[in-house]
Amino acid sequence: MIYGLLVYGSNHFIVDGPCPTPELARALVRQWAHPMPLRPADTCLAPWSIRTKAFREQLAWAVVIPCQEPHSPAVLQLLDELQARGLTVHTAI
Repeated sequence: MIYGLLVYGSNHFIVDGPCPTPELARALVRQWAHPMPLRPADTCLAPWSIRTKAFREQLAWAVVIPCQEPHSPAVLQLLDELQARGLTVHTAI
């Protein structure tokens, strides 16, 4: 299993799946952070799913989606820990 971290403002998602492209990362955030009950599931997002927990050591990638909301202290700490471990934190512009 490949786990990663998808960050959007103070929200973050532990994700099972490969590191998404910037476009797919934004689509995942739209799907999960702004759910619309009647919107059909996007089949191109099928390789990714939310996990409720994973150990920090299992996280293999991180993508940050820029937004106006600041990151929470916990998210900032986690991103710092991942970078200190040598993980590249990607920004989906």
